[in-house]
Amino acid sequence: MAFIVFAVIVYELPRARILAQIDRDLQALATEVVQPGSLPEVLETFETASTLVIVADENGEIVARSRNLTMFNDLLDVNADPYSESYAIVRHGDTQLRVYTVPLPDTEGQGVHYYLQVARLLDTYEHLNRVSLTALLMGFAAATASLFVAVLLTPGLFKPLEDIATVARQITRADDLSRRVPYANRPDEIGDLARAFNQTLERLERLFRTQQRLLADVSHELRTPLTAIRGNLDLMSRMGEADPESMEAIQAEIERMTRLVGDLLLLARADSGGLPLERRPVELDNVLFEVYRQVRIMDPPVAVELTEVDQAAVMGDVDRLKQLFINLVENAVKYTPAGGEVRLSLTKKASWAQLEVSDNGIGIPAENLPHIFDRFYRVDKARTRAQGGSGLGLSIAKWIAQAHGGAIRVTSTVGEGTTFTVTLPIYEPAPSPTHVEVKEPEKTRPSLRGLGANLRR
Repeated sequence: MAFIVFAVIVYELPRARILAQIDRDLQALATEVVQPGSLPEVLETFETASTLVIVADENGEIVARSRNLTMFNDLLDVNADPYSESYAIVRHGDTQLRVYTVPLPDTEGQGVHYYLQVARLLDTYEHLNRVSLTALLMGFAAATASLFVAVLLTPGLFKPLEDIATVARQITRADDLSRRVPYANRPDEIGDLARAFNQTLERLERLFRTQQRLLADVSHELRTPLTAIRGNLDLMSRMGEADPESMEAIQAEIERMTRLVGDLLLLARADSGGLPLERRPVELDNVLFEVYRQVRIMDPPVAVELTEVDQAAVMGDVDRLKQLFINLVENAVKYTPAGGEVRLSLTKKASWAQLEVSDNGIGIPAENLPHIFDRFYRVDKARTRAQGGSGLGLSIAKWIAQAHGGAIRVTSTVGEGTTFTVTLPIYEPAPSPTHVEVKEPEKTRPSLRGLGANLRR
């Protein structure tokens, strides 16, 4: 069916349009040359390269012809009916003509019937036929070749896609996200598809494992304080009075649960986009000083020092940035043995503010570094739980840094210490288009460098 439609479009429609135009031209020419009483004289002066005109009587005798037919003794269309109008394609030797036959009115009353034949050479039309036929044959050959390719080669071409779909269905049925689809090493588009699918599976597997660990850790974290509260309440019930130590333990566990639930709620709102940030210029050096003073008031068992503090402003939420700094400092203090040292610094590099929190504590093994920002991930689970950590502080710190257009990274050596580095884009206010510069007495601002030396424990 498709081939028939193609043949009609390529071959028949152009031929029909050209013949219709030729017929209109022949009819117009016949109307032009027919002048009653002077037709022979008109034909003697009529001469064109591709148009022929003959006037004949009802017996087929030629009575007038155009000048380009002086040596032509036959009718243009010998089979034409002299009494009716007709069109025909006639071949004379190697030449093909389109002939239009039309009866002439008897204007002289002689009782003799004449008719006119007008013809045009169809050389261009024949060339079009050859071209159309060639195109038709080529289209037929192309369709046959396409059918051959589709029948013989298509199964082999689509077999990798079928294999990928089979493996995908097996993964779905077995809930086994560790499996990978084949053909990932191919350099073509199928290889690109397989690699993209495997990357998606890898990400889903990682998220699924994180979710499983999150559920297990949350359940354990909530079960531990609840068990402690229940045990203390049972003890108080047997004693018949409120034991101060039990009340203190209950209070501590309740505070721990409150912090845990608060951190979980914060991360959940951050993941869903429901935790907006207040965007305004924030002086990071002032925030760092506030955090430093707050940590010093807590009287930590390690020395906390400010080694270098530059003035730097960012666009962000001052409360969240303060929370970021506190989480990193408390984490450093927690994992640094008594008598150790935690160093804080704030510097500017190009258009970035860089905060460093380094310690000389126990360090982090290299195999644990890629996971320390995961929720509820702990390097030493027993020690961290004994210290009251929930494993969410670094996850929150990472989210705050990224939410401010920055990043956080960590370097560590076991037994030597750990350094957390936060980079944030510096805020530079746009200059006012018009302003009047007023010189004021120069005020000397105390240098912030080395200030931490006066604040050491």
